This record gives sequence, C-alpha cells and structure tokens, in this order.
Amino acid sequence: MPLSVIVPMLNEGEAIRAALRALRIGAPRAEIIVVDGGSVDASRAAASGFCDILMEAPRGRARQMNAGAARARGEVLAFVHADTIVPPTFAADIAAALRNPAIAGGRFDLALDSFALPYRLIGWLISARSRLSRTGTGDQAIFVRGEVFRRLGGFPPIDICEDLDFTRRLKRTGAVACLRSRVTTSARRWRRTGLVRTVLRMWTIRLFYLAGVSPARLRRWYADVR
Repeated sequence: MPLSVIVPMLNEGEAIRAALRALRIGAPRAEIIVVDGGSVDASRAAASGFCDILMEAPRGRARQMNAGAARARGEVLAFVHADTIVPPTFAADIAAALRNPAIAGGRFDLALDSFALPYRLIGWLISARSRLSRTGTGDQAIFVRGEVFRRLGGFPPIDICEDLDFTRRLKRTGAVACLRSRVTTSARRWRRTGLVRTVLRMWTIRLFYLAGVSPARLRRWYADVR
C-alpha cells in the first residue's frame, strides 16, 4: 500500500535533514510531506530537497499533521517527529504489520539517542508502557490506515496530548501493532530540564489529561515539556 509520511516541523534546522535522510532510506518510495509551523531558523532551507512536499500550516503538531494528512496521497499515513530517526526497515515493517486486515494502525518501539543507562531505561519503559496500553506517543512514529484516520477525524486540534487522544481512539477501531523495531528520538528535553523532572512532568500530564484537565490548561502549566 502506498505510504505517506507526515513530518511536523518548527525550528528544527539542526535535526530535520538527518530525519529526512533516514526516511529516504527507510521508506524510499514513500511520499514525504514536511509541514512547517512558522520556523524562524533555517528549517525550511534544510528540509528543501529532502521531501516531496514542503508546506505551511498553523503552529501546533496536531494542526500541522492534519494539514499534511489532507495533502497526502498514500493509503497509509505515518507521522514522524522532526527529531526522530526511523530504522532502515521502516516502510517494510509498516507494510508487514498492515497485511493483517485487523490492524488499524500502530507504533514503533522507542530509543533515545543516548547510550547512558538511564536514557536506555526510559526508552524501554516508554515502549513497555505503550505495549501494555496499546497506545503510543508521537515520538513512536504512529502509523494508521488512511481511511481509519479520516473516519476518526484525525488528531484533535489541541496543543498537548493529541497523540494520546488519537491512539486511544485508534485502538477502539481495530488492533494496534506494537512493532519491536525502534525509532530513535532526541533526548534533548530530558537533558534540558533534567531526566527525573521531565519523566515526572510527562506522567503528571498524562494522568491529569486522563482525569479530565483541559489540554489548554495543561499546556499553560507545562509550556516547556516538548
């Protein structure tokens, strides 16, 4: 099935080219759509030439990903963050999972770009939690059949927890593939605000969101979590 990969981007001039190069290797026949949310650095110049479509959309990952999905021509959609490196088997892994018609979508296991034991443990824990809950985070390269994405109405237009909301709804439509292949994402937010502090914030956000606290309020409380 034809694959379209949507990459939301905002001031990722230092990371985007490596992410797109990995996508060209891991998904050589995929349509790659980069959706910029108003970068003021060299992001657009860095992405140019490494994607099929470079477009703009209102700032916010959910809004950017929805805009990219609206332009996509593939029967399968994958959403990859601009600081994430996909494995060389990326497209093949997705295709293999979706050969099972019961699978609505899925996500990859996660590794952080640090060999230090605490970071390796965090990646393992995120992957394990995701496998148990059958949900995923945006860092895990969520993929979905296009018709399922449209039926679900895409990502909710909120500024935080859009990935949790979407994957919770996704698992109600069919089976979710939790792939053992790993994508590697930047550990910069853990380094920036501290490992323990970041983990506690992320868990608190999830718990408050599931308890009904509005995403707008959570975003104000945790403006630097991403």
